[in-house]
Amino acid sequence: MLKMLAARNLEQRLRENSYPGRGIVIGRNERQDWIQVYWIMGRSVNSRNRIFVYGDEILRTETAETAKVGDSSLILYNAMRASGRRFIVSNGTQTDTLYHGMEREQPFAEILLNENHEPDGPNFTPRISGFTDLSQSEARAWLSIIRASPFDTDRSEHHFFHYAALKPGYGYAITTYQGDGDPLPSFVGAPFLLTLQGSAEQIAESLWSALDSNNRISLAVRWIDPSTVQSDVVVINRYG
Repeated sequence: MLKMLAARNLEQRLRENSYPGRGIVIGRNERQDWIQVYWIMGRSVNSRNRIFVYGDEILRTETAETAKVGDSSLILYNAMRASGRRFIVSNGTQTDTLYHGMEREQPFAEILLNENHEPDGPNFTPRISGFTDLSQSEARAWLSIIRASPFDTDRSEHHFFHYAALKPGYGYAITTYQGDGDPLPSFVGAPFLLTLQGSAEQIAESLWSALDSNNRISLAVRWIDPSTVQSDVVVINRYG
């Protein structure tokens, strides 16, 4: 039943969806490594002009061609960081906000309550974040989406999803958009289930192939060994 649901989600939510936007997946592969996935997509020249670069345990976005750089305020940021045994992934500057908050021992949800959706009307792109906490005796995972209020686009709604039991081979995904449109429709509902089979490289190739080939830009997979907390990141870039 779970495999059928995850397979249907892969087809309908990603493979048949030309523009889910940016996405995060949190879960475990069948080897019981913890997995974090982050991808970016783009329609404009500015959004497409990006690559992922990983170094010093930080995944960040950089421009592919500096001559094409426009407004970089919402497209260049750290996307993955680690604070001890706590691993962060997000689609914006809240990555650093979460990192500094966790260095002060603040809880994930408490840190994000001061964040708002992106100021890019009329799309009002949600801020999505993920957190894998291996600092406790029982590992835990979180996902969050901060989106514009339907009553007042100057205000944000904060939604948090906590997972204390994740079966190996599965993960939960959240994206910024439901699909293509003008304006882009924000993601609604709860994160959806996907399978996470094989190594980080195999997971990266599987999800990369599911994303629309015209709009996909970069994808990264972080794997974390639960016993040693050793981790590394696999990157696929369309450009560069």
